Amino acid sequence: MYYGFDVGGTKIEFGAFNEKLERVATERVPTPGDDYDKLVDTIVELIKKADQEFSCEGLVGIGLPGMEDARDGSVLTSNIPAAKGRFLRKDLESKLGRSVNIDNDANCFALSEAWDESLQGEKSVLGLILGTGFGGGLVYDGHVFSGMNHVAGELGHTRMPIDAWFHLGEKAPLLTCGCDNKGCIDNYLSGRGFELLYAHYYGEKLKAIEIIKNHEAGEEKAVEHVDRFLELLAICLANLFTGLDPHVVVLGGGLSNFDLLYQELPKRIPKHLLSVARAPKIIKAKHGDSGGVRGAAFLNIA
Repeated sequence: MYYGFDVGGTKIEFGAFNEKLERVATERVPTPGDDYDKLVDTIVELIKKADQEFSCEGLVGIGLPGMEDARDGSVLTSNIPAAKGRFLRKDLESKLGRSVNIDNDANCFALSEAWDESLQGEKSVLGLILGTGFGGGLVYDGHVFSGMNHVAGELGHTRMPIDAWFHLGEKAPLLTCGCDNKGCIDNYLSGRGFELLYAHYYGEKLKAIEIIKNHEAGEEKAVEHVDRFLELLAICLANLFTGLDPHVVVLGGGLSNFDLLYQELPKRIPKHLLSVARAPKIIKAKHGDSGGVRGAAFLNIA
């Protein structure tokens, strides 16, 4: 039995999956964000409850908004204050008497999609989240690639390509990122960035869903903005694809529901690639909000 946890700032979602990778149990509880001991005990209790229900010791995987420091295993996260700097994996293993896998929630999202039946034969899957932030995960031959420092997939903290700056024009905003650098593409390609760019160019704050509705209605500013954003996204993705060369790209997050992306990106990306390259297949994520739990559970398969 495979156990997956999606540990967020407000809730912990648990899922149990059988040998056929079918979900057979679900539970959600509040995250004890400020009490580390309670956080550990909450996860342990859910695991022991499932062990009793399924008469086994399940394999445990945990996804969270952050990562383990590759040097000492301490947790780096801002969304779960209680876990910051603590040795969550080591403490859980000590209480459970079994190994525990922990990975970034974006990696878990990518792994979940890569293990969908339709993609299991693909050599490489790049999962990209166009949500509050922009980031992703890399899966090669069914395995998450975390890199030497556990930061592989933190693509939102790569800088804006020069051709993207030229595309945005003389009035391009130089935005400061939460990582303290300037020009990280997280601030431009995310749903938040979609809104920030609109406000920058038109002096009006609108939600992404409002801009998209205006675009569908043919409103001039929205049409211009969406065209600018799609080309910006195509340029930035082409730069990433030149380095990563994925076979399939799966999009998640709020902006992934904008169906125009799947029509326009395959047309716009090729001209920004090397002449010998083709654009990868770009598809919408299938598993939505459950992807983090699925992917965390599948850390023990991959």
